[in-house]
Amino acid sequence: MKSLNELIKMVTVFRDARDWKQFHNPKDVALSLSLEASEVLEHFQWKNKEEVEKYVKTHKNEIGEELADVLYWVLLMSHDLNINISRALENKILKNEAKYPVEKAKGNATKYTKLT
Repeated sequence: MKSLNELIKMVTVFRDARDWKQFHNPKDVALSLSLEASEVLEHFQWKNKEEVEKYVKTHKNEIGEELADVLYWVLLMSHDLNINISRALENKILKNEAKYPVEKAKGNATKYTKLT
């Protein structure tokens, strides 16, 4: 498995070899990220729980490709904005641990503002 830094290098080398950085302002990269996330959602649209379970078994590669597209844009955006995405994720998890303590949130889908 490649490290996060290796993945970031891989996506930037891919992009730079094609001279696409000129098109990658933060707004358009964020739009691309959102569009790719929407393509993940398309795999599940209009399917009930049983249909989703069956679909996932036969479409893992396609779903994986869409998830990879999302990751591509996340890595590229974090690189271009000089955001340490590993640190950002660690900090966000710590923040969420405080907002969603296990004793209140375990098995509960309630938003943190409504946890009692």
